[in-house]
Amino acid sequence: MNEQNTVRGYKVFGPDWTCRGFQYQVGECYEMDEMPVVCEKGFHFCEKLIDCYDYYSFDENNKVAEIIAYGDIDIAENEKKICTNKIKIERKINWNEVLAIVNTGKNCTGLGNIGNDNSGDGNRGDRNSGDGNRGDRNSGDGNRGDGNSGDGNSGDGNSGNRNSGDYNKGNCNNGYSNSGNYNGGSYNKGNYNKGNDNSGNDNNGCGNSGDYNNGNNNSGSCNNGSYNSGNYNNGNYNISDYSNGCFNTKRTKMFLFNQLSDWTLKDWHDSEAKRILDVYVSVSPIEKTKEEMLKWQQQNWNQLSQEQKNIVMAIPNFDKKIFKQITGIDVDKGV
Repeated sequence: MNEQNTVRGYKVFGPDWTCRGFQYQVGECYEMDEMPVVCEKGFHFCEKLIDCYDYYSFDENNKVAEIIAYGDIDIAENEKKICTNKIKIERKINWNEVLAIVNTGKNCTGLGNIGNDNSGDGNRGDRNSGDGNRGDRNSGDGNRGDGNSGDGNSGDGNSGNRNSGDYNKGNCNNGYSNSGNYNGGSYNKGNYNKGNDNSGNDNNGCGNSGDYNNGNNNSGSCNNGSYNSGNYNNGNYNISDYSNGCFNTKRTKMFLFNQLSDWTLKDWHDSEAKRILDVYVSVSPIEKTKEEMLKWQQQNWNQLSQEQKNIVMAIPNFDKKIFKQITGIDVDKGV
């Protein structure tokens, strides 16, 4: 064997020292007359032991040996797997040595760890039983934070997944200690809350058991105020629905165009006029200046049918000047 033309590497075998049905023995040389072809004919090995486990399970029952290839070689496209027609099984490698070779870190029982004391695989952090963690002490996978049993967390102590905050049981939370999901706030049992301590969903405020509240401590839903047990209230401490004031037990009349009207807030929400303005006239402020919005709303108004315009102008206390001041729409323009 000419040492100048040799390639050293590693080979993994089954528990009985066989590979692809061929029996091997430590210290022996094996040759074939044909040219080697990767995955077709020849004796396969890898220059890096860790690459061998792309093809063999990472199992301490499998045998491992250091080899010398001293014949022709054929290299796979990924440059990991190599095939030769002449090979020597140089020496057996025990499992502790395998662990030391495939891990950059120390005291790892997993595979491909840069960190230390990992029983999982591919960890940059330390003491992970999960895989692919940059943080420490994770039993989950792919965590940048520490102490996560969930996966993909950049925060710490999460049992949920993909949290940037800490101690979340739910998923995709930016806040802390949420059992719900997609919360920007903290201590939420509900979902999609930007505030804190909500058991309801989609709240911007805090302490809500209801949903879609901008205020705080509402057991009702869709409130802009606080401490409402009713729904759609703009004020506080209401047990009724659609109230603008405070401490109301029944629906209150609302102001329209600076004057008290016969409509309640619910009448407004259920009105065809509101639907027309919301659907056909109003323009989203996204990427538009105020001047552009007012211009677009005038154009949209001009495209309404006369019947639709009449419905809007039939809103109680309708005032052309106030309507134009707020919406930019001149109802007489184009008439």
